[in-house]
Amino acid sequence: MTAALFLAEFDDVEVGRQLRVDGDEARHAQVKRIAVGETVLLANGRGLGAEGVVVAIDKGSFEVRVERVLRDAPRRHVTAVQALAKGDRALLAVQMLTEVGASRIVAWQSDRSIVRWTGERGDKALAKWEATARESAKQARRLTVPGVGFATTKQLAETLGEVDTVLVLHEDAEAHIRDVELGTGSVAVVIGPEGGIAPAELAALEAAGATSVRVSEHVLRTSTAGAVALGQLEMR
Repeated sequence: MTAALFLAEFDDVEVGRQLRVDGDEARHAQVKRIAVGETVLLANGRGLGAEGVVVAIDKGSFEVRVERVLRDAPRRHVTAVQALAKGDRALLAVQMLTEVGASRIVAWQSDRSIVRWTGERGDKALAKWEATARESAKQARRLTVPGVGFATTKQLAETLGEVDTVLVLHEDAEAHIRDVELGTGSVAVVIGPEGGIAPAELAALEAAGATSVRVSEHVLRTSTAGAVALGQLEMR
């Protein structure tokens, strides 16, 4: 069975060093009945991690002696722009995007999104996305927790300004994602809401250099389309 992963704050690590884990992660370890002598994984959420043995457990913390240093080395930086969706579909999308390797997730307030993030409600919703990404990264044994942000349609061009290749998922696109020329640079995948991307939004994205692509012969839900797209990118 793969060792459990816990998040901790550290900027460097080396074999033989002891790392301390406290707070919520230590409480989580107690719930999982982690014992002295057990092998665990630690990650700082920014791509650096370690495998080691638990050498001490206190009431609110535990210590791990590092036996192997781990580093996240993704082939490319992938941003997933996920349109807001109703209910648990949005959190399912975040979970799956994290599991398949998204480097960054942007919650997109698209024109056709039924859900609207405003004020305190928006802050709470964004916090849920962040918590879901964090827990999903731990479940997937990822050393990197995707950054989570928010953008309206007006803000999207600026958000994607530094991305090398932008792909927009659209059921009417002629090109399949497997046929698009990709370099080694960063990629963004834009996933529309259940009602689809508005024509004006699609036109604006394409005018800014984005390419419309399809990932299936069928119409996928917004909660699953992004994961399918990132999975196909992973195979490139």
